[in-house]
Amino acid sequence: MVAIREQKFSSPMTWRADTLLANDGLVRLDAGCLAEIDRLTEELLANPLPLEALRVDDFEVPACRAAMRQVRDQIYDGIGFAVIDRLPVDRLEKDTAKKLYWLLMSMISRPVAQSWDGAMVYDVHDTGRKSTAGSGIRSSKTNGGQSYHSDNTFNLPPDFVGLMCLQTARKGGLSGLISLETVYNLLLEEFPDVIPRLYEPFYYDRQMEHPPDDQKWSFKPVFQSDGERLFAYFNPRRVEHGYEMVGKEMDEASLAAIQALQQVSERSGLGKSFEFERGQIQIVNNKRLAHRRTAFRDWPEPERRRHLVRIWLRDEGRPFYLG
Repeated sequence: MVAIREQKFSSPMTWRADTLLANDGLVRLDAGCLAEIDRLTEELLANPLPLEALRVDDFEVPACRAAMRQVRDQIYDGIGFAVIDRLPVDRLEKDTAKKLYWLLMSMISRPVAQSWDGAMVYDVHDTGRKSTAGSGIRSSKTNGGQSYHSDNTFNLPPDFVGLMCLQTARKGGLSGLISLETVYNLLLEEFPDVIPRLYEPFYYDRQMEHPPDDQKWSFKPVFQSDGERLFAYFNPRRVEHGYEMVGKEMDEASLAAIQALQQVSERSGLGKSFEFERGQIQIVNNKRLAHRRTAFRDWPEPERRRHLVRIWLRDEGRPFYLG
């Protein structure tokens, strides 16, 4: 029997935009950590190695380890996100910046594959294509706006999602975060009848990220709880696309639940918005917060176009895409 939480959440992760201070979540790299990053840069340039082969245990970086322990505590038991400020990308080659980022994230948890083909590092940029049901084109490869979502809800979600900013857009592309505990509390207040349905399965578009002969959709709930914490497969758009793919219309209860979820999560003043700056790293608890990006207009020069680098982290299972 599914355990449905009927009480409101009250934890450091139960926040609204107006309860956060401007710099809440910001973790500045101190002089000791930056000095270690400079030494790491020299080592990496002197000893070329593919990014995926780098192991953090091969390097002496106590100051960086201490900083990443703070980040780990913040995203696991604190407010659920951190903005690490920052890698010195102005004086780094792009490949070197990615390697440093990989090592920092490896101090928090284990990087895992982000696609069926095993890609461990994922470039977020506009390819000029559009995301539609069953197309396999992720919104991260477009310049369109995103609704709040958690990553990889349709397969095996990572515990944490990291994004490093290499280039910002000409206009737009603001980041947004929202507490799913706060969303849940509002649903309990205003739409209590939909809560049980959100613990039952919905169809999700798997975005072509699966074995060639596997089913193109998954079937899972939006919410799960262990009694103390909320865990979410939060992606209303993937649910809408899932029902398109199976050729079914949502019944009245399913539609009401998804509409309530969208209405509450998009409410003004609930989520935190901020501009992502070059060299900053955003890392988010992917099962307890949702994130999004606004639409953007890019620069005409290819080298200036918006470019983020994503790494997924998972504490358990194997590093394969499906665990």
